[in-house]
Amino acid sequence: MSHPADPSPDPAADPASGVPAGTLDPKLLEILVCPQTRTRLEYDRERHELVSRAARLAYPVRGGVPIMLVNEARDLGEGE
Repeated sequence: MSHPADPSPDPAADPASGVPAGTLDPKLLEILVCPQTRTRLEYDRERHELVSRAARLAYPVRGGVPIMLVNEARDLGEGE
C-alpha cells in the first residue's frame, strides 16, 4: 500500500496564505471590475496589481487576493 508524499511548501508562496507568489485565479480576473469605474481590469504580474486604465489606479494583489479598495490603490504614473 503506497502513501502519498507530503507536499513540500512552495518556497515562493506567500507565507500567510500559501498561494504561489505572482498568481491570480483567472476566474477572478473575469468577474472583477474596478470599484470606482466598473470597468475591466488588467493583471500586472510583475507588480502583483490589478490595473484600471479608466480610473488610472492599480489595486494590489496580496497572496493571490485582490485588495479592491480605492484607498489601497496606487495612482498610475504618466508612462503607465
